[in-house]
Amino acid sequence: MNSPVPVAVVGPTATGKSDLAVRLARELGGEVVNADAMQLYRGMDIGTAKITPDERRGVPHHLLDVLDVTETASVAGYQREARAVLEKLLDAGRPPVLVGGSGLYVQSVLDDLVFPGTDDRIRAQLENELTVFGAEVLHGRLAQLDPAAALAILPSNGRRVVRALEVIELTGRPFSATLPKPGPARYGTVLVGLDREVSELDSRVDARVTRMFDAGLVEEVERLVADGLREGRTASTALGYQQVLAALEGRTSLADAATLTAQGTRRFVRRQRSWFRRDRRITWFDAGSPTLFEDVLAHVRR
Repeated sequence: MNSPVPVAVVGPTATGKSDLAVRLARELGGEVVNADAMQLYRGMDIGTAKITPDERRGVPHHLLDVLDVTETASVAGYQREARAVLEKLLDAGRPPVLVGGSGLYVQSVLDDLVFPGTDDRIRAQLENELTVFGAEVLHGRLAQLDPAAALAILPSNGRRVVRALEVIELTGRPFSATLPKPGPARYGTVLVGLDREVSELDSRVDARVTRMFDAGLVEEVERLVADGLREGRTASTALGYQQVLAALEGRTSLADAATLTAQGTRRFVRRQRSWFRRDRRITWFDAGSPTLFEDVLAHVRR
């Protein structure tokens, strides 16, 4: 009996990764492992386009809904948990299908990503600057010092911006230089990338944001506020949630929140494309192809 081979389905938002992952898992007798940082959070369903129980079609999904919105997601914590899940599935002879658009999370599983230490003094100084100047100003500094790292981190995610700047200060090197150069993927994983034309992705993002607001994103955020969303250092920075929070606090309108969510997501899609396109191990497929599933399945089986 051949050992099962994991598959990683990656690429930008709104390409249809989740649906493909379910189909592959059903066909291969495997299970899905989430690699989207914001889908780790319980209750953040509409705004993260989290796959519903019905859409999972009986396929077990791992690392969905494992954190409260007040908890802080970390790449190091995810690496530990995800590798444990993959190894358990492989031991059971069930191929894992890792799926998501969080580039560092995927890389933490498949590469020898080691996390530098911390320095309380540097961290405190940067967190003070974050409070005074805001996350986008610090992200601009990061983009000058380390453009590759800035691609992987949302400008609104102050905690991760601070961490990247701390590593640069500690090591004297770009944060991205601490990332391993991609070699053979851990576990022999086959990497599959989904993409579409940029204009098509923009249209899909706009339609998706409209659906989210129509489906009750504002009400979802209101429920999560009661669970501590505002205090969540990671969850509160998620696209859509941050913009709706601003509207609920009277700092913008709901119409503007929707517009800003779409704009931010379109920018994020471009960063995702740039990040993943650097990884030469990924075989790319047109997400709009009518033979997408058959083509990917044939590639995986080869």
